[in-house]
Amino acid sequence: MYTIHKDFIPHKKVSFEKLQDIMDQPVLRKEKVSNPVIISSFTLLLSEGKWYLRVRGTEGQEGMAPCSERASYLYTLLQERILPFMLGKDARDLEQIFEEIYVRDLNYKIQGLAWWCSIAWVESAVLDMLAKTANINVTDLFGKRLRHELDLYLASGNRDTTPEEEVFVLEENMAKIGGPKAIKFKLGGRMSRNKDSLAGRTEGILYLARKHFGDAMNLLADGNGSFDAEKGIEVGQILESVNGYFYEEPCPFDDLWATKAVADGLSIPVAFGEQETSLRRFAWIIEENAAQILQPDLQYAGGFLQCIKVARMADAAGIQISPHVSGGFTSYNMLLYCAVIPNAAHFHEYKGYGNASFCSNLSVKDGKVRIPDGLGLGLDLSYVKEENSQIIFDVK
Repeated sequence: MYTIHKDFIPHKKVSFEKLQDIMDQPVLRKEKVSNPVIISSFTLLLSEGKWYLRVRGTEGQEGMAPCSERASYLYTLLQERILPFMLGKDARDLEQIFEEIYVRDLNYKIQGLAWWCSIAWVESAVLDMLAKTANINVTDLFGKRLRHELDLYLASGNRDTTPEEEVFVLEENMAKIGGPKAIKFKLGGRMSRNKDSLAGRTEGILYLARKHFGDAMNLLADGNGSFDAEKGIEVGQILESVNGYFYEEPCPFDDLWATKAVADGLSIPVAFGEQETSLRRFAWIIEENAAQILQPDLQYAGGFLQCIKVARMADAAGIQISPHVSGGFTSYNMLLYCAVIPNAAHFHEYKGYGNASFCSNLSVKDGKVRIPDGLGLGLDLSYVKEENSQIIFDVK
């Protein structure tokens, strides 16, 4: 008989009207920055193969944030449809500015992952500037910091390993974070219409992982959309039989109905939402209890402001947040995000923290990570200089 882990509480019914009200509430605490910070320019830099967006204010204020490699093919969205309309605006009005840009020139018709990635990069740079201007950490712009460290889980991205090989890989990598209390592995063939990556691998890894790591280890499993509802429930029942902790994305990310069917058909908590970009679809998932853990990505879902609203909605229903980490700087932003939301889950994914030269102040020990608290985003990007970089564009 499967027993849900004590970390989880029953779903609390919440109306869409309540969730819409939460979506409508501001996040940014503008009063933390006493004087206007007028945006004067943006510069996209490429330095040693990495992308960075810099923003400057009319009084010499400056902020900078890393972008992902997607900037190499999305930068025209920044250059043509977003940044020109932010010049001359008070950065403290960031939420209103983004709302206006969203509807300007019918930009909402192109919204999706590409749009919200671009918004997330801009948001990080502007928030870095605002926080540095006020001599505070970015988290102070969102409210009180609720925690200073997080428990980590070790995730493997392998699908081409046998169960025996995968257990060895996980065992070997556990030392990187000092003995985690939770591990996650891949099931199925990724968006594969019920096909396994190797014959019998899914069932084999579930049974072998429990046998090898023992009853004390929390087992997390990620389907990456491999299954339809019927197969997803079948696999989930096996995961329940080995006392799994949670079951991530059993069905394709855009099949909300199949995901809800799996959640309704199982007792184990379902984790979902890593590729979701719409606040209203998140609200549907919450209202319908289609997932018991939400996984917004700090890049894909549009940044801190959007994801904090997701967390607030989820909290109203007793749902936890374990953000998806798409790599690089989002690994770092996830830490800051979880510092301020009340419903951060027990375990969070470890994927490294991007470029070690700006994240060297991170402390990972005994399966935990210390959340940094420096000025702005807390990143040291002083090594990114124009003379050593390619300037992709200036918007001023």
